[in-house]
Amino acid sequence: MTSDTKSLEPPEFNWQPQPEAARLLDLILKKYCQKIPKLASLERNLQEQTGTRLVDWIDHLELPVNDALANKLSASGFTFEASETEAITTWRHAAGLFPPLRLGASRNRVALKVDSIDDFMAAAGRSTGETLPFRWPSPGPYRLIIVYQKPAVEVCAVERHGYKGFTKVKTEPELMEAATDHLATFRVRNRQSGNDNHGFLKASEAIHNAAKDIGTAWACDLFFRAEREYWQSRNKAARVQYRRQQRLGLGWANHDHHTYRSSRERFVDLIAVLEELGFECRERFYAGQEAGWGAQVLEQPDSGIVVFADVDLSPDEVQGDFSHVPLPRREALGTVGLWCRLHGEAFLEAGMHHLECQFDFDTSQKQLAGEGIKTMAPFTDFPYLKQAFTQGEIWRVSPANIDALLKQNLITREQADKFRNEGALGSHLEILQRNDGYKGFNQTGINDIITRTDPRH
Repeated sequence: MTSDTKSLEPPEFNWQPQPEAARLLDLILKKYCQKIPKLASLERNLQEQTGTRLVDWIDHLELPVNDALANKLSASGFTFEASETEAITTWRHAAGLFPPLRLGASRNRVALKVDSIDDFMAAAGRSTGETLPFRWPSPGPYRLIIVYQKPAVEVCAVERHGYKGFTKVKTEPELMEAATDHLATFRVRNRQSGNDNHGFLKASEAIHNAAKDIGTAWACDLFFRAEREYWQSRNKAARVQYRRQQRLGLGWANHDHHTYRSSRERFVDLIAVLEELGFECRERFYAGQEAGWGAQVLEQPDSGIVVFADVDLSPDEVQGDFSHVPLPRREALGTVGLWCRLHGEAFLEAGMHHLECQFDFDTSQKQLAGEGIKTMAPFTDFPYLKQAFTQGEIWRVSPANIDALLKQNLITREQADKFRNEGALGSHLEILQRNDGYKGFNQTGINDIITRTDPRH
């Protein structure tokens, strides 16, 4: 971690690996896989068909009361929250990325997170040829269905829409109809009006209306479902991996964070609209003067969605509140600024720069290579964090954008010709593996990947 970054981060965002908590969770999951053959079979299928790990698909675990386990949870950094309506206590780990554990249940339960219970159960039926005689959960922000059940243990699938609790939420039909309507609005929002002010304003209005009708967290969940769909439509690697994960009906429930690139002029607008969706600013990044780039990490606490917002920055701007105080326009363009001038704002016309999901790092790359998807050299290779981009998707560049850049002497004639004839790097899928519950990001080697994804290179 660079000295510049250290000075920016409050202590609660100085993320560290949590090996004791990770070992405890791993031990619990291994015991479950030994007890439940179907869970062990799913673990193998995840590895072989999607290149992912079981631990990255766990929504929560439930176990009977166990004082010894409670002591181990506490010693490894978990803290509990008691419920006024349940005898169960929920244990969460604020310093690490772990699923919650719930103690006091009448049976053992493994709950898997999926984008859609309907898709998951359909995939399960196709793979087993069985008719699944389970009671279907009603629509709403929290859906749970039992996939496998014995007297002392069960496996469930969970579908969430901005809800972090564990009790059924009664949802009136009018509310579900409103959610459907707002998702449709997010999907068709005008990204290419030619006026960024208008684009941000209309998005803000749509978000405000959705939050008023169905709540901010549910609106946030639906908004990012639409964002992933738009990004996926423009990225082959995304479509290939999504198809692989949909073999098991999982969707993108293993998403880690969503990355937007922003011009300096629109960065405060991007942060403002994200905060309207309920996001809170987390740690900030600065890769150093050579990189000329920084980022604000934001998290929506109820939906669990994380955003990485990139922008060109200079050293003297890092110490200020660059997320809320407008950055002045400047002549030079860094990697992020040039990408936005070529393709448009990531929040609008361009769509996300990349979605990062959690994988088995080595296995997923080998499997994707077999599907014709190459992966760039890793830009993070720590014991607790591994990251790599798939080969970048090349997008066509508008001639008007090239002409404007050339006229302002922001690119050379040679670069302009290359962009006209070959296009420019657009988006990626990012392969990530977190170990020991590490919740942070690589802040020292990230300049390398930014340089390698500069359209000029």
